[in-house]
Amino acid sequence: MPGPKPLPLELSDHERRVLRGWLRRQTASQALVLRSRIVLACAGGLSNARVADDLGVSRETVRKWRSRFVADRLEGLVDRPRSGAPRKITDEQVEALVARTLGQTPPTGDSHWSTRSMAEAEGMSQSAVSRIWRAFGLKPHIVQTWKLSTDPQFVTKVRDVVGIYLSPPENALVLAVDEKSQIQALDRTQPVLPMAPTVPARMTHDYVRHGTTSLFAALDIVSGSVIAQHYRRHRHQEFLRFLKVIDAAVPKDLELHLVLDNYATHKTEPVKKWLLRHPRFHLHFTPTSASWLNLVERWFAELTSRKLRRSAHRSVVELERDIRGWINEWNKNPRPFIWTKNADDILDTLAAYCTRINDSGH
Repeated sequence: MPGPKPLPLELSDHERRVLRGWLRRQTASQALVLRSRIVLACAGGLSNARVADDLGVSRETVRKWRSRFVADRLEGLVDRPRSGAPRKITDEQVEALVARTLGQTPPTGDSHWSTRSMAEAEGMSQSAVSRIWRAFGLKPHIVQTWKLSTDPQFVTKVRDVVGIYLSPPENALVLAVDEKSQIQALDRTQPVLPMAPTVPARMTHDYVRHGTTSLFAALDIVSGSVIAQHYRRHRHQEFLRFLKVIDAAVPKDLELHLVLDNYATHKTEPVKKWLLRHPRFHLHFTPTSASWLNLVERWFAELTSRKLRRSAHRSVVELERDIRGWINEWNKNPRPFIWTKNADDILDTLAAYCTRINDSGH
């Protein structure tokens, strides 16, 4: 016997455009694409049986989406959010768990909570504790080191350094200068095992030292290019030699503003006398214990993570040659690090930290 007469289906121009857009969208789900094909085919006057044969689905599927579109139009083709299982953990339990994580230590004497110890204390599963910690960004197993500067001129130096980052002087070059000392030429005692599917690259934890070198670097904060030089020692003599390298590399018509830390080699009498003879050099010192203010430290982090951490070298000469090659490649397409926070934002953040810390002495 013939089936029931299909519901009439007509599309507006807008609905037709939306359905065809869903067919072309690469991120659309396969289910939504199939439903769009069904509706477009039905709107062409085909029977449910013909549409089912053409698309390789059952007649009941065609009938279901035809009727749903007739009833709810485009919204009828989109999956509605499902309620899911009812919650078993109340807001009060979540609040208590977060408060205990932040304000208490484990009764067992452990230094920090684990998912297992917290689950036992709160009467929850480990997976529930893990989900709550992730939702609130809590990581009891991680400790980060920090240190507040005790420099009596801290505020003045922060405003000076940040100000020159955000508003570099005209007809001048701003260079963030520092030294990465004691870079070790390390060779692994056994070959590195290459990466394989599901297995990361592996290397032995022990190594053989073949000497050290120091890298003096000056980062142009505007272009991101780097002036660098290797020295085997780390004294004021080497710093003076590096200043001369900078002087020779930068056009004479430009003033030079150097951001430096408070290392003793930067303030010796020979350095001061040389600077008096070269008045285009202007030094800006970061506060003590505030190396995070020196942008070249961010570049040193790139050098460490992208070159030094996984490299193996059998001599200092080989190490220096490898680093010079990496720096040359960097300078072919330099990328500056953009400083965004102004001095007031930094000082307000530090003031808030000091307020939260009990007996900090600051």
